[in-house]
Amino acid sequence: MIKHSIYTLLAALLWLGVASCRITKTYKTPDLEVSADSLFRKTDADSTYQSAASDTTSMADIAWTSLFTDPNLQHLIKEGLDKNLDLKTAIQVIQESEASFLQSKSALLPTLQADINATKAKQSKAALNFPSSVNINLNTTTYKAQLSTSWEADIWGKLSSAKRASYATLLQSEAAKRAVQTQLIANIALNYYSLLALDKQLAITQQTLEKRIEDVDAMKALKESATVTGAAVVQSEANRYAAEVSIPDIKQSIRETENALSILLARAPGHIERSTLDAQQVQVDLKTGIATQLLKNRPDVQQAEYAFRASFENTNVARGYFYPSFTITGSGGLSTLKLENFFVSSVFYSLVGGLTQPIFARNQNKARLRIAKAQQLEAMYSFQQSLLVAGQEVSNALYSYQAAADKKISRAKQLEALEKSVEFTRALLQYSSETNYTDVLTSEQSLLAAQLSGINDNLQQLQAVVNLYRALGGGLK
Repeated sequence: MIKHSIYTLLAALLWLGVASCRITKTYKTPDLEVSADSLFRKTDADSTYQSAASDTTSMADIAWTSLFTDPNLQHLIKEGLDKNLDLKTAIQVIQESEASFLQSKSALLPTLQADINATKAKQSKAALNFPSSVNINLNTTTYKAQLSTSWEADIWGKLSSAKRASYATLLQSEAAKRAVQTQLIANIALNYYSLLALDKQLAITQQTLEKRIEDVDAMKALKESATVTGAAVVQSEANRYAAEVSIPDIKQSIRETENALSILLARAPGHIERSTLDAQQVQVDLKTGIATQLLKNRPDVQQAEYAFRASFENTNVARGYFYPSFTITGSGGLSTLKLENFFVSSVFYSLVGGLTQPIFARNQNKARLRIAKAQQLEAMYSFQQSLLVAGQEVSNALYSYQAAADKKISRAKQLEALEKSVEFTRALLQYSSETNYTDVLTSEQSLLAAQLSGINDNLQQLQAVVNLYRALGGGLK
């Protein structure tokens, strides 16, 4: 009889398993409206930084230790990877996802539990319709030991889809951790270069202040010789204080940038060891590879696709709720009224298989499916958006690098002309009456502004390299 029941259950499972193939759908990468081949714009055709459309060599394949050669910066990045709190949090999220995945896998396995108990019961003679004169023992003790199991057959693929959704969530959390890592490396490098630029701005401003203090003394001497008026002396003093008043702002920015870097390193705010801006080597061989590589290199794009995959499988799970669940339960063990007979003729067992179909839950199932489909569309749009943003970031970084390189050529000529202008106007003021201190003041202010802008040009190039490296998915090696 038991053998016949088992065959019947297996036949039912086989039939239902074939039917389940029509319920769940197999995942595949969605067809997005945006073309991966045109995700980012190349630089100008005459630029030496443009890569060939078919060249798959990408900066993302370069180890960060090879791209960032400054020993101080390398030390900071290593410290950040070891101690950054956002990265540690992302690792904990991975562990949570791993636990959820293991839990979803266990749903496919039968449950098994053991139960050992002794039950003592007493009933009155009246309850059993026995006359009070009848001598009978109404105290009974039942000894029982049993194993029970339950297994829900995954006939519609609902449990398998739930497991695949949990696995996609696990992969999503791992991609999120990689995204945090690439962003962390980029943020440390960006802040480090900003700090070096501020150091150089401070040095130039302090040098300018020293020259302007000398100018004040020179104007006073020229006034005594009646070469200039008192107005020139006052203007030179105002020019000196204009440079001096900007120094506290630069020092404040340095302190705030150091503090920001300290937070990335999970340190209390403090001093950051560093080199100089002039010691940095600017990367000139910018390889972007092909646009489709962003799908496998960008961890945030991978994260978005895994989120879509999880929502896709959750939609399969929601479909499975419309169909009955098939559960097999079994139990067996030993039971006796006398402990000495526990292992003699006390075996019992049962095997039950059944279908369970909710009758008044259809609206709930419909709502669950509608929500799952909406979340799946949301995830797909987010996936598409992540690709577009990736292309935008690559395009912006490429052009930012080229723009900075173009500006440096013109900036060098501008600085050369302004240095001559300052030299000529000072000479004219001292030895000729053809000019006044206003001309000297204008040329000096223009020179300082151009010098500070030149520092920003260098910083823009360095930051463009960092941004392009991160935008292409670099920082994982």
